[in-house]
Amino acid sequence: MQASELRRGQRRQPVHGIDRMVRDIRTGHFERSLSALTAAGALITAAEIYFEHDSASFGNKMMWIPVALGPVGAAAGVAGCFSRRLAKTALPVASAAIVANGLQGTYLHARGIAQKPGGWSNARYNIEMGPPLLAPLLVTMVGGMGLLAAILRREP
Repeated sequence: MQASELRRGQRRQPVHGIDRMVRDIRTGHFERSLSALTAAGALITAAEIYFEHDSASFGNKMMWIPVALGPVGAAAGVAGCFSRRLAKTALPVASAAIVANGLQGTYLHARGIAQKPGGWSNARYNIEMGPPLLAPLLVTMVGGMGLLAAILRREP
């Protein structure tokens, strides 16, 4: 609609669904939301990782790293909601560390499956009974959300 049409008393049509998301990305409103989602996702995945690694008795000291990175990612995500500077500095650093740790965790879980009796030749059983092969990629996605939030345009 033209500005002259709006002056004559006509109202803009509401924007719904995917059109609203595209508008939010263009105007910079989505960056704050994605920072907040990163914060929430980091806390939720850190709690889940804690429970899973606790059931394995934290047999490897490396199991503590994703648990410790959860609050760091959450703090950076919350900070990114309120501060443009922290959204462009702290959030990408914390998110990159989470992504790197998630990829490392995928490798360590694959190695754990290989170390079980029969290794990969008994993959069907060892994947079910060993460390969850794809679980670390979930935390990698949380870090990816933080990286995306850091590169998106922010509202003025």
